[in-house]
Amino acid sequence: MEEISLGEYRKLLTEIIKKQIIILGPDITLVKARNISVLTVADDGSVTAISGDPQAALQGLIDEFVSLSGLIVKKTMEPLLSKYPSIKVG
Repeated sequence: MEEISLGEYRKLLTEIIKKQIIILGPDITLVKARNISVLTVADDGSVTAISGDPQAALQGLIDEFVSLSGLIVKKTMEPLLSKYPSIKVG
């Protein structure tokens, strides 16, 4: 299986957060993103560090946003996730 770099995860997580800022606004989005304890998220939505399992962080972030608005969020993430076919989400 192909090894996925931390940088790729950081890039994907940042893209997801920035897209959600457009949809949900920065306040809600940043609160939700910062609920993922292993992520360090800047005020502009950039993920600056991942201090744990990046796959678990990605799934946790998706779950945070899906809990807010369900399928709408899932659908908005599909195009982003398809750009990273080697990264799998549940």
